[in-house]
Amino acid sequence: MTLIKSISGIRGTIGGAVGENLTPIDAVKFASAYGVWLKQQRNKEHYKVVVGRDARISGKMIQNLVMNTLIGLGIDVVDVGLSTTPTVEVAVPMEVADGGIILTASHNPKQWNALKLLNNKGEFLNAVEGAKILEIAEGDAINFADVDSLGKITKNKAYIDLHIIEVLDLDLVNVGAIESERFKVVVDGVNSTGGIAIPLLLERLGVEVIKLYCEPNGEFPHNPEPLKEHLTDLSEAVKKHNADLGIVVDPDVDRLAFMDENGEMFGEEYTLVACADYVLSRTPGNTVSNMSSTRALRDVTEKHGGMYEASAVGEVNVVNLMKKNKVVIGGEGNGGIIYPDSHYGRDALVGVALFLSLLADKKMKVSELRKTYPSYFMGKKKIELTPGLDVDGILKEIAIRYKNEELTTIDGVKIDFAESWVHLRKSNTEPIIRIYTEAKSQDEADTLGDKFIAELGEIAKTL
Repeated sequence: MTLIKSISGIRGTIGGAVGENLTPIDAVKFASAYGVWLKQQRNKEHYKVVVGRDARISGKMIQNLVMNTLIGLGIDVVDVGLSTTPTVEVAVPMEVADGGIILTASHNPKQWNALKLLNNKGEFLNAVEGAKILEIAEGDAINFADVDSLGKITKNKAYIDLHIIEVLDLDLVNVGAIESERFKVVVDGVNSTGGIAIPLLLERLGVEVIKLYCEPNGEFPHNPEPLKEHLTDLSEAVKKHNADLGIVVDPDVDRLAFMDENGEMFGEEYTLVACADYVLSRTPGNTVSNMSSTRALRDVTEKHGGMYEASAVGEVNVVNLMKKNKVVIGGEGNGGIIYPDSHYGRDALVGVALFLSLLADKKMKVSELRKTYPSYFMGKKKIELTPGLDVDGILKEIAIRYKNEELTTIDGVKIDFAESWVHLRKSNTEPIIRIYTEAKSQDEADTLGDKFIAELGEIAKTL
């Protein structure tokens, strides 16, 4: 049980002690700090913030605390209720709001929740902005509004529909072609808001939808991270219903993974690869993903004549490099699609529409499509951190040991070997060290990960 404060917001487990978990007092403190920071950005009479949440059990409680804190600061709130992270991101500029807050702990289990903070463009805050909010939260310079200046809450439940309309209006989303294919799709909504948004989008695309865990009650039926080992029910349902594919999202619908017609994973890493292949075939350009993402995106980008570059892990880092390189599509290997023609945020709805457009264009099965891409295998392991562990010292020692290899140290340590790579970094959202590996076979990737887990353990004993 822990409370994690980072530039992207505050995340923790519900209940427990103030300052150690995400308690009501912590939620109020950080919502207050965000509101103060927001008012420092522009001197104006009225301020507005969009607030939405995923379907977590604690969501309504945390949302009410956050909204009432904001109106206590004299800030108006647009309550979009049960929503998705990308929907709130889209809603902020539509509302001409000053910012947004999403109450979600993304792929974390149900005991977690978080405040994700957006600027007036509907994008995550940068490091300087996030650090300033943490500084305000630790101080006592928060002045609330008097009784005649309190903000007001306005409910607007239309934004998932408005978001879907925005997706369908994208030039590269071929609605007619998708409709003509009459796809049958099983959707695993992990009993969160993906169970609302994804079926609605698919139905608008003329897709036959079979719902699995699409009741937004926050009772996650399996670990909510969309990985193969958690998706046996989806695999069985795809085969049982003779579906063309399966779709699974995480609780806040910014991560997206597909399953082929045989109930086999398309590969979460290949969500972005496939969507990029489609976009690049029609609008040639550059791409960006983070350092922990597959080399296959680089290969596909270069095939289309573009340039690929990797950023530090973290959506804000990906977005900053995307803007700098003027890319046509980017994202993260965890199934996060960022398509600038829509907005600068990971968006599973956009990903679904682009992927189905590609599938309709290629007129091939999902399993056949997967075989058209370079075949890499990724290992994702982690080590739980113990108090007092000198993580920075451990990673520094790793960098010294492998100084003769191709090294990148902008975010932890990434070592590129000829046929594989390993990326070691502290998580921004959990008390763990992540160990990502990629190689030409799963055994090689897993063996490489195990090798570095052992090496990290050896180094820890000497520090």
